[in-house]
Formats: sequence, C-alpha cells, structure tokens
Amino acid sequence: MKASTVGPYLVVLIGALYFLLPLVATFEFSLSMLRGIWSFEAYRVVFADPRFRETFLFSIVAASATIVLGALLVVPTAYWVRLKFPKLRPVVEFITLLPLVIPPIVLVFGYLRLYNSSSFLPFTGSANGTNLLLVFGYVVLSLPYMFRAVDTGMAAIDIRTLTEAAESLGAKRSTILFKIILPNVRAAVLSGAFLTFAIVIGEFVLASLLNRPAFGPYLALVGANRAYEPAALAVIAFAITWACMALIQLSGRKATGGRRLPRSLFTLSRRAAR
Repeated sequence: MKASTVGPYLVVLIGALYFLLPLVATFEFSLSMLRGIWSFEAYRVVFADPRFRETFLFSIVAASATIVLGALLVVPTAYWVRLKFPKLRPVVEFITLLPLVIPPIVLVFGYLRLYNSSSFLPFTGSANGTNLLLVFGYVVLSLPYMFRAVDTGMAAIDIRTLTEAAESLGAKRSTILFKIILPNVRAAVLSGAFLTFAIVIGEFVLASLLNRPAFGPYLALVGANRAYEPAALAVIAFAITWACMALIQLSGRKATGGRRLPRSLFTLSRRAAR
C-alpha cells in the first residue's frame, strides 16, 4: 500500500483507539467488582437500585415532554422563517445559538429568580411546576440541535412549492404544516429528537439546582460514593447515547427510502375533489 493510502487509515485507527480504549478500560473495570473474577455484579446492583429506576424513568418522561414541546416550537418557526420571513433567519439562528454561549447555571439561576414561590409565576412553589420549569430549561438547551436538524431537513425540500400546491387544493395552513411539511422532514425531526433525548438523559446542572430526581444527579451521586457502579452507569449512559445515534441513522435511511409527499398531495387532491 502507498503512503498516501495508509495515512487516512492510520488517522482513523488512532482516532478509534483514542475513543474506544477508555471505554474498554471502563467496561473492564465495571466487571471487576468481585475480586478475582469478571462478573456483571455492578450492573446487577445498579439495576436493583430503586433510585436508578426512578431517576431513569423521570428523565425519560422529561425527555419525551422536551421532544414534544421542542418539535411544536421549532417546526412551525423554521417553516414560517423559510416561507415568509427569510430575512429574520440570521436573527433566529443567533437566538437558537445562545444556549451554547450562556452556561446552564446562569439559565437556572435566572429561572430561580424569575419563577420562585413569591413571583407572579411561582413554578418552584410545587413539584409539578418545578418539573415543568425543568422541561422548559431542557427545551432551551436542545434548541441549537433541534432547530438545525429541522432547518436542514426543510432546506432539502421546496416548501414554497409544496405550500402553493397544497393551497391550490384547498388545504389550510395547519393541514399543510402537519400533513405535508412534517412528513417530509420526519427524519430531521427524529434526528433532533434523539439528540435531545441524549442531552436530557445526562444533564446535571438544571436538575441538580432545581432539586429534581433526574438521572444526571443520580450519576453524580453514585460516582461520589461508590467505585464500580459509576463505571457501570457510564457504560450504560454511553450505550444509550450510541443507541440514539443508531436510531438517527435508521430513521434517516427509512425516510429517504420512501416518498411520502406524493401520497400526501394525492390525499389532499382527493379530498378537494370531493
């Protein structure tokens, strides 16, 4: 093999070793809870811990609510910006980038000052209100990823032509958005959804300062008091993240393999004919 051919393979190999060796070492350490043998005892202890199930379920529910609210906020916004207000696109992009610049601890302290029990919106005065405030914070943190995923998906289709064609068939704007545009950017929305899920599962600052029983603070608590269980939790969290990435790839392939648009317009044309 020529040197020009070996170079790229060598770079890929070094990069793979850089990321995989710490993971392999962590996994090996998690199997060493019982002296002298390899076992999944640390994983058994983790899964048997009721706090693991409670915190993981809480974070799953919070992630699901974040995905729904984020999609309802981002999809119409990206659609209207591209269709009616293209000059506002730099402003919207700047706003969605702010969560990457503003630290989460600043965000949560602002929430505590604005929405404490003595404010006009006392979210922190109850557990449900604090949970809702936490979800709002997660929506803000996921904005850069959700917006760019959806905006990229809309850039791949001609939303102006689709909108005009649907309007000529008598469709309302809500019908166009949810039955024409949304099916065509389904893969982009799912990509943003899985990235949001991965972010929420491991988030620590918001959940910790709002004192909510989320998975991130549980990871930190176990890591501060135990030895082998944190390694097992790290492997589990890594597996969840990679599972999300695999689902992104799978959903993208399924979406590109099918053609939903002609079916949607054909349905609208039949309804208009009736």
